Amino acid sequence: MDLGLKDKVALVLGAGGGLGGAIACSLAGEGVKVAVADISEEAVAAMVGAIEAAGGRAIGVPWDLADLAGIGERLETIRSTIGEISILVNNTGGPPPTPAFGQDPELWRKHFETMVLSVVSITDAVLPGMKAAGWGRIITSTSSGVVAPIPNLAVSNALRLSLVGWSKTLAGEVGREGITVNIVLPGRIATKRITFLDEQRAQREGRPVEEVSAASVASIPVGRYGDPREYGDVVTFLASTRASYLTGSVIRIDGGMIQSI
Repeated sequence: MDLGLKDKVALVLGAGGGLGGAIACSLAGEGVKVAVADISEEAVAAMVGAIEAAGGRAIGVPWDLADLAGIGERLETIRSTIGEISILVNNTGGPPPTPAFGQDPELWRKHFETMVLSVVSITDAVLPGMKAAGWGRIITSTSSGVVAPIPNLAVSNALRLSLVGWSKTLAGEVGREGITVNIVLPGRIATKRITFLDEQRAQREGRPVEEVSAASVASIPVGRYGDPREYGDVVTFLASTRASYLTGSVIRIDGGMIQSI
């Protein structure tokens, strides 16, 4: 199947590894020119090297999402180097595990800026180019917590859910201009973030981490954690010309884990 992505330009946030890295590699494998953005310069360089070694094209853009003032400069670097952005993948890091009650307002403010306001601001900055071209893809990676809130991840549950409402609203505004806007949410995908969360839960509950992980796997109908490449490939399809009638949706990539319909 030809996905119609050759020579498109994508900006992937949080692409230094994990889910973002898998997305960047999958897009590059379809001929997309990828701007790899991440707060870690080392991770950016490593991912660009991996993409180029596989025959893809990529540039590295060290990017701290808390730096809202630097958005314009970074986007101009991408445009002048590989072209106008037609695919934006919003992927941010997650906050620390916390209960809902008693959190410092500063914690909420900090993560609102990096997880929500940065995504909205960057999207606003790339949309004019997509509108001018009459084609664009905006894909935002969130969490299964937006469908079924995850205990002790209150900040993540709340802030990521706000992106779902924003995304659905935006989809209704730009659909007639050839731009689709979708949410993807991972279940238990085998990344460092999931390992960290399993370790934190094991520590809280006084159980071996292997026991916690085994219990988690037992709740997944396919009987395993997902491979990041599986997640990246779904995002690549959503970015493709073949997905032009799919917008305003929340796509679960969870191995059937989430119990709600």
